[in-house]
Amino acid sequence: MSDHIEISEQNVSAALAEALAAVQSAASFAELKAVKPAVVGDQSPIAKLNAQLKNLPSEQKASAGALLGKARAEIGAAFAARETELAQAQEEALIAAETVDVSLFGSATQLGARHPLSLLQEKISDVFVGMGWEIADGPEVENEWFNFDALNFDADHPARAMQDTFFVEPADAHLVLRTHTSPVQVRSMLDREVPIYVLCPGRVFRTDELDATHTPVFHQVEGLAVDKGLTMADLRGTLEHFARIMFGKDAQIRLRPSFFPFTEPSAELDVWHPGAKGGARWVEWGGCGMVNPNVLKAAGIDPEVYSGFAFGMGIERTLMFRNDVKDMHDMVEADVRFSKQFGVTL
Repeated sequence: MSDHIEISEQNVSAALAEALAAVQSAASFAELKAVKPAVVGDQSPIAKLNAQLKNLPSEQKASAGALLGKARAEIGAAFAARETELAQAQEEALIAAETVDVSLFGSATQLGARHPLSLLQEKISDVFVGMGWEIADGPEVENEWFNFDALNFDADHPARAMQDTFFVEPADAHLVLRTHTSPVQVRSMLDREVPIYVLCPGRVFRTDELDATHTPVFHQVEGLAVDKGLTMADLRGTLEHFARIMFGKDAQIRLRPSFFPFTEPSAELDVWHPGAKGGARWVEWGGCGMVNPNVLKAAGIDPEVYSGFAFGMGIERTLMFRNDVKDMHDMVEADVRFSKQFGVTL
């Protein structure tokens, strides 16, 4: 439309119709705001017509002004009415979106998954509770005496070096982050009367770098039995029963001579895993042996009257070759997709 347009009923009606169509075509507040300049702005057709009033003879200004005023009023009213319609439509859509049909079944909430290490630790505990053993626990920040001295570690043993063990400052407090759950065995011997049959699962700490097969924070399960007449035969029978529950009825164990300060004789424990991915094979599982008489003496138990056996293995290691987990990172990255492979347990 030209800037020099005649103010006539035909031209005003055309400008009015164009403005009303633009207002009605707006489907949202954003669209209505966008068309406003074209409808009532300085460059809108009705505004350009209004600008011509100053060029009319005095006797024509009144009638032309009335014609334009009526059109501008209709446009303003249409604009306000469309705003009201859009506000009502928006409110109705919001109400519809938030409406809850209380007669419908509730929507299913996606469940998480308990960590497989927790599930495996509980399964191991159940095995020994079923045999009449107790579950024992102890502090993770442990006195050096319980962690080393009471377990027959020499003062210069490599495990007592700061490059292997987390020491808690100040050093003269003699506190460490426990390197194994064996201190719980010592505490159990001090707290309980013999006979003693305890399983000690829990978190332990060593200064290892995190890689595919190591982590500075991991979990162990250790067992201790102290009674009259216990022998390596009792140890072997206990471990064989445990292995068959963990790895299947065809699992076997073998003991290879080794050395640990807290047991004598000592053995490395291997398990024959018949269901291992890639074929049945022997896998090193943990350590075991008869409780060293010095450890019994440290707990106030007469080694001439009582004997005991002990064993320990990593729960992460058990999970790795029991369930073919290749990388330790999967166990520590808190990705629920990893845990869900082992089932969702409430």
